[in-house]
Amino acid sequence: MEGVTDTAFRQIAKTWGADVVYTEFTAAEAIFHRARRAMERLEFNPSERPVIAQIFGREPEAFVQAVKLIGQMGFAGLDINFGCPARKVVAKGAGVALLRDPQYARRLVGLALENTTLPVSMKIRTSIRKERQSLDANQADVHTAVDFIAALHGLPVAAVMVHGRSYEQGHHGEVDAAMIRQVKKHFHGPVLANGGIFTPERVPQMLSETMADGVGIARGAWGQPWIFQQTKRLLKAGGYESVDWRNLKQTIIDHARLVVKTRGERGLIEFRKHLAKYVSGFPRASEFRNQAVRINTLADVDELIKNIEKQTAVSESD
Repeated sequence: MEGVTDTAFRQIAKTWGADVVYTEFTAAEAIFHRARRAMERLEFNPSERPVIAQIFGREPEAFVQAVKLIGQMGFAGLDINFGCPARKVVAKGAGVALLRDPQYARRLVGLALENTTLPVSMKIRTSIRKERQSLDANQADVHTAVDFIAALHGLPVAAVMVHGRSYEQGHHGEVDAAMIRQVKKHFHGPVLANGGIFTPERVPQMLSETMADGVGIARGAWGQPWIFQQTKRLLKAGGYESVDWRNLKQTIIDHARLVVKTRGERGLIEFRKHLAKYVSGFPRASEFRNQAVRINTLADVDELIKNIEKQTAVSESD
C-alpha cells in the first residue's frame, strides 16, 4: 500500500471504523538517514491512534536507529514487513526475500525487540521458492511461513499477519488458508489473515477457513474505506447497509481536504488515484476517472462531483 496509506487515507479509514492502521512501509535505511519522504511517511494525526509504524530493510545498524526513533514518536507498535514482493525491495534482499534467510530475519527482529519497548509484529507471506525455479517446484524447494515462524521461536513477537499467497503469486490466485492455519498452530500470539479481502462477506469466510484471530484489509479498503464499518456490522448483526451517494460524496470531500491540510494542494496529485477509485463504480466511470486524474485543486474536485451529480442523476437522498 505504498503511496496509498498516507495520513489522510488513514484518518478516513479510522472514521469508517478501522481498528488499527499502519503507516506506509518505510525503509529503515531511509529513516536512519532522516530522508524527507521517509519522515513524512511517519507523520500521523492523533485521531489515527492506535497507529503502527511499518518498516522494512536488512541493514542492522539502520534497523536499530530507525527503531529507536520510531519509539520516540508516539506509535502504538512497530511492524516489520517480511512480505513485500516488490522487485525493488526483493532485489535488495529485504521484504519477502528474507523468508529465504530466517536466521538473518531473526537477528533483525531481535535487534528491534532489544531497542524498543513497543510491541513488535511482523507481516509475512506463505512461501517463497528457495531460488528461481520452474513453476512446478515442489514443497521441498520452498521456504514456508511455518519454517520462518519456527526460526523465530522464543522471540516475544506480539503478532503476525500472513498474506495468504506466495511471493510468486504476488496479489493473484487463491489464498492458502491451510498455511495460515499451520502458522496459527505454531505461533504463540495473535495471527491475522490477509489477502483478497474486497467485500465484507469475505471476512467471516476467511476467519472460518484460516482460524485466524483477525484480518488485515489492505487493497480492499482502497476506494471503499467503509468496508471496515460494513464488516463489523456484518459480523455483529449479520448484515450491513450499502454506502449512498451522500456518504460517498462527503468521504471524497473530507479526504481531499485532509490531503490539502497535510500536504497542500500539491498533495492532490497523489490524491488523483484515490479519486479514480472512488468514482469507479459509476456509469460512465471511465469518463469520470479521466477527469479525476487531472485534478489539481479542491475546485477541480468540486467540479467532478457536480459532473457526477449532473450526468448520473444521483442526489443527496441516494
